Amino acid sequence: MAQTLHRTPLTRDRILRAAVALADAAGIQSLSMRNLAQDLGVVPMALYKHVANKDELLDGMIDVVVGEIDPPAQDTDWKHVVRLRILSARQMLRRHPWAALAIESRNMATLAVLDYLDSMVATLRAGGFSADLAHHVMHAMGSRILGFSQELFDASRRAGQTGTAEADPPTAMPPEIAARFPHLAEIAMAASHDDASVVGQGCDDQFEFEFALDLLLDGIERLQQQGWTSAHRPR
Repeated sequence: MAQTLHRTPLTRDRILRAAVALADAAGIQSLSMRNLAQDLGVVPMALYKHVANKDELLDGMIDVVVGEIDPPAQDTDWKHVVRLRILSARQMLRRHPWAALAIESRNMATLAVLDYLDSMVATLRAGGFSADLAHHVMHAMGSRILGFSQELFDASRRAGQTGTAEADPPTAMPPEIAARFPHLAEIAMAASHDDASVVGQGCDDQFEFEFALDLLLDGIERLQQQGWTSAHRPR
């Protein structure tokens, strides 16, 4: 008597999680409907019953990984809650190095991204922020809300990577460039950190991220305590 083979049903969730795993392992550039179908053991046309096209697939992948960000902590201190969630988003991006550029590439935010941003505004409002100040805070935080920043000196992002990998030690600028831009040369060589840094010596991406995040949060806290409004901002 022949045995009946039981295949795992093909679902949208299974497709999205397989796509995330493929992008994690080989980079987003390696992702194609054909490669994904091969990983799942199906023909490519089977995927289109669940995702209309690659754009819809990418949106779904973003929603899967954004869903990994921790929910708000049960804490009345808005600053602590916001900081924890942003650092949770940061950890999500370190698990999925392709996600930052994928999020940036979308013309419209996905539903999970919108839900996350909405919950962050809700935390600010519950912390006593006016809608006016919360609006400007979200602008000031920018992509840092989602765990990444658009780095001025990060060549890996310009090359289409995320810049979350271990940084190389600082290297001296060519003499002619250092002479022309002495201040940039000075700070380039001042970017070393403690040997115990989470990502090693050099321009420590995690340190720089948290440094800027804490500066912003401290400044935002002062504005909130002062009852700042855009109507009375300096001209």
